[in-house]
Amino acid sequence: MSALDTEKKAFISHRRSSLIAAIFLMATSAIGPGFITQTTAFTSTMGAAFAFGILASIVIDFVVQQNIWRVVTLTRMRAADVANATLPGSGYLLAVLVLFGGLIFNIGNIAGAGLGMHAMFGISPKLGGLISALFAMWIFSSRRASTAIDRLMVVLGLLMILLMVGVMFVTHPPVGEALYQTILPDSIDFATITTIVGGTVGGYISYAGAHRLLDKGLSGPEHIEAVSSAANKGILVVGIMRYVLFLAILGVVASGVTLDLSGQAANPASQAFYYALGDVGVRLFGFIFWAAALTSVIGAAYTSVSFITVFKKTLTERQRSIATLIFIAISLGVYLLLGTAPAALLVFAGGFNGLILPVGLTLFVYVGWRRADLMGGYHYPRWLLWSGVLVCLLTWYMGALSVGTIFSFLEIV
Repeated sequence: MSALDTEKKAFISHRRSSLIAAIFLMATSAIGPGFITQTTAFTSTMGAAFAFGILASIVIDFVVQQNIWRVVTLTRMRAADVANATLPGSGYLLAVLVLFGGLIFNIGNIAGAGLGMHAMFGISPKLGGLISALFAMWIFSSRRASTAIDRLMVVLGLLMILLMVGVMFVTHPPVGEALYQTILPDSIDFATITTIVGGTVGGYISYAGAHRLLDKGLSGPEHIEAVSSAANKGILVVGIMRYVLFLAILGVVASGVTLDLSGQAANPASQAFYYALGDVGVRLFGFIFWAAALTSVIGAAYTSVSFITVFKKTLTERQRSIATLIFIAISLGVYLLLGTAPAALLVFAGGFNGLILPVGLTLFVYVGWRRADLMGGYHYPRWLLWSGVLVCLLTWYMGALSVGTIFSFLEIV
């Protein structure tokens, strides 16, 4: 084999591993403890009709991720830099929103990791959160942090899917009814769609995979087909994880079990797994919840800190690693100080999350329409731009709802 063939083979292998890493970083960031809890609650109250909400979130996710992944990789710039190039100063606003929202949500992610370890081993949630956060910090402090993050995301992502599929088969959900209601639901609750989209598409999650590809060097028009394909596969992975979890919970609810959603009892998802598999189910729930939380801690830290470069262009890799450790340490410190992730704080973060998506997406769709110069003359697909416009309008409506959430929080404090 010639040196040229060896070099080509190494490049193909690097590109494949980079694309897989971006796919799972985005997918696992989108499936956090909040999503698992929300899915359980909505499935318990809406039954099979919630399948439509899952489908709606996947369609919106497709439009958002395709636009953001394309623009970031075509312009070879991080999201905040793209925003500044489009509307001077807007990138700083976007960065502040992502950093602040990501920090608040990371408190909830660490709390979720603590609850997962409590379910697995019976240790206190606070100790479990401490151990999980320290583990995430150890990953980022490793000399091969980039490779470690990629592998951990893939392994934990696959394990979550396999375990959820196993639970789904045990609970025997009414799959036919779920598929029917996915297209023709008995009822549509727009509030649930807003909540799911805000927690699984908005905020830092929208930019996780795109920034990972940029760090891996996969940018420019020459990689656009691979990037677009990777975005599709990432959305497919997220869709499978969302739908399988929904079916697993639906099987329990359809059997006649009533889950306690009062907030005074244990996590409703833990109850569902207990009814399905007994004590073993609680342990499985603990691992899934912990894995979802830990990957979200890593995804939130990595992506949020990647926005810091808009303030300091010459940030070295070591400085970014230190900033990431500080980011996790602050989240951990607040969690340990408070003992829990206060509901009002998470509601406030959710309101901010609802504002981030429309701000960023609007700028990115504008780049697709008017700034071909930033994308090397690339001819942007018109169908994707029109889809982006429709989703923009929808997310601005969601953002308006989020403003109400923020004012409600200010009244509380």
